[in-house]
Amino acid sequence: MKPYALYIAIVFILCFSCEKEEDKAYTAIPKPLEIPKLFEENILAPVIPINNPQTIEGIALGKKLFFDPILSANNMQSCADCHMPQLAFTDNTQFSDGIDGHFGDRNSMPLFNLAWHYDEKFFWDGNAFSLEHQAFSPVTNPLEMKNTWPNVEAKLKKHLDYPDLFTKAFGTKNIDSTLVTKAIAQFERTLISSNSKFDKFLLGETELTPQELNGFNVFMDEARGDCFHCHGSDKNPLWTDNSFHNNGLDETFSDLGLGTVTGDPSDNGKFRTPSLRNLAFTAPYMHDGRFSTLDEVINHYSEGLKNSETIDPLMKKVAQGGVGLSSQDKIDLKAFLLTLTDKAFIKNPNFNP
Repeated sequence: MKPYALYIAIVFILCFSCEKEEDKAYTAIPKPLEIPKLFEENILAPVIPINNPQTIEGIALGKKLFFDPILSANNMQSCADCHMPQLAFTDNTQFSDGIDGHFGDRNSMPLFNLAWHYDEKFFWDGNAFSLEHQAFSPVTNPLEMKNTWPNVEAKLKKHLDYPDLFTKAFGTKNIDSTLVTKAIAQFERTLISSNSKFDKFLLGETELTPQELNGFNVFMDEARGDCFHCHGSDKNPLWTDNSFHNNGLDETFSDLGLGTVTGDPSDNGKFRTPSLRNLAFTAPYMHDGRFSTLDEVINHYSEGLKNSETIDPLMKKVAQGGVGLSSQDKIDLKAFLLTLTDKAFIKNPNFNP
């Protein structure tokens, strides 16, 4: 072989080898969700977008971004400030704080089991059409993080760690809002809560007290609690129908909820049904945090319902003010609801900074 030809061959081999090594280095490792047994047996598979598969590197990047105040304009507020791990990824104030104080008139929703939102509508009023979009809007909301995406992207590109982390997760240092929200969504999909006392009861690993069992029966009894239509049953480990209902909080509405998004007056006053998991951590309750305790919530459905034009037909006893639970049934219902508490979830090191 002539020296020139030999040189070309060596250069080609070296370039080919380097390209292959680089491709190998930047191929993120798949990390499918670990689906709990009760979820596999009772509900459909989780929603994972084809263009955003779960990977070890993507999840790690998303976790770092979730807890990093770099996303806010003043570098002082992170996603975790309104979604705290120890509170099942909500906060304990009626209205959450943005960088300038309270924003809006809604309570921060807890974050868990988000991969099973089959309608792909997020927030209390369903205004975000995917988990990725749910992570997008708070950054630019003038009442929340009050930033701009060009500013966020510039800060991340100048950061000591982020360019390398984005390269490992997505194969590029060209950081943009799409990749930021994809990473955060990957982390959020790992937030699976499935280890409550009631879960263990269903798996035959523990027993419920007579009080807790009666509370479950109250929950399932149409003549008493009648809770299961909106919040599921022992066959629905999500403990929500993930739909939108007017549950009799008000006669008139200052916040139209779903109606603001759809523009349909028949949707006015409808809000997403929250999961009943982890109620021990997620007070205050309802979309506007009006109830400080579970007792107040139970009393609302028992004797506090208010009628309106869009009241949900499932609020069958609105004319009587509610289902009219006895004092003992209220106590037992609360005892059952607290069996849905997952202490392992809030302590999981994978979900904490």
